Amino acid sequence: MIRITPQIALDEREIELQFIRASGPGGQNVNKVATAVQLRFGALRSPSLPEDVRARLMRLAGSRLTNDGELVIEAKRFRTQERNRQDAIRRLVELIVRAAEKPKPRVETQPTRASKKRRLESKRKRGEIKRARGGNLAREG
Repeated sequence: MIRITPQIALDEREIELQFIRASGPGGQNVNKVATAVQLRFGALRSPSLPEDVRARLMRLAGSRLTNDGELVIEAKRFRTQERNRQDAIRRLVELIVRAAEKPKPRVETQPTRASKKRRLESKRKRGEIKRARGGNLAREG
């Protein structure tokens, strides 16, 4: 079990790890050893995620989400499979933790009297500038 929050835990069988060859540094090893990790998590059909968390996760995932609702995370920062595997799982956990946070509802506020006054004053000044500009052209033409 991978503990995400006190209420959410993922079963390790829900995560599919595939090791692939990574680009970048690694010397001769990079062409022989599949050290990069591709983590796949079926976010759409996961029984571990509450519905509201699932919806926020799908929105946060963006381009990492496939058409069939799978979240794909590639980790290739490190030169070893184990560190890349840990990195991929850590990034998945971070994403789910962010999705688990309930957004704070927006409280509508009224503009203050001073802010209304400032806005109207700047509109009046801008209008005067434009009126002055237009008057010069009319007299010349």
